[in-house]
Amino acid sequence: MTERSRRPALSAARVVASAMALADAQGLEALTIRRLADALGAGPMSLYHYVASRDDLVDAMVEQVFAEIAVPDPDLDWRSAVRARCESMRTTLRRHPWAAPLMESRTSPGPQSLAHHEAVLATLRRGGLSWALTAHAYAVLDAFVYGFAFEESALPFEDGADLTGLADQIMAGFPEGAYPTLAAFTREHVLRPGYSYGSSFGYGLDLILDGLQAALEREQG
Repeated sequence: MTERSRRPALSAARVVASAMALADAQGLEALTIRRLADALGAGPMSLYHYVASRDDLVDAMVEQVFAEIAVPDPDLDWRSAVRARCESMRTTLRRHPWAAPLMESRTSPGPQSLAHHEAVLATLRRGGLSWALTAHAYAVLDAFVYGFAFEESALPFEDGADLTGLADQIMAGFPEGAYPTLAAFTREHVLRPGYSYGSSFGYGLDLILDGLQAALEREQG
């Protein structure tokens, strides 16, 4: 039996999963049909039985990312449901750091993305938010989650790691006496035991939800 014959048969799901694994490991810019075919042990032309183009492949990858994000639980109150959904979204985007800039960029959204948006909008409306407040809520929440996920993926350190060496290296380049507040912030907060950049996610999310709750109460008089 040859090496090629021992490989699992190609399928649309396998092509998309392999493309996502390649993008997760090397970034979206590394994803080409030829590289994907090499990873699958297949000829490049054989992939076109499953995807029409690279753009079509990226559409399918974005759909899979949406499928991995938990939709709001209809049995929870709107705030708890939205919070859980945002936490799931952040976790998913940490697995797929290439995805954040693409999630709302597709001009041919598929059933997973459409169902996700429907569920979030329905949850906000079920909570009593007006159409205008629903629009503001969705925009602000997603801007926060996407932005936080992007920043996390760009950090030059692993969250929770000992940052002493990195901080010393960066601050060594400061002119003497310059940036005293930044230096004090680093010493008094960032280098303290238990510091986690990621802890700001829950804090920020609660600030947004508190603001939305206050806006809802003002709307309802």
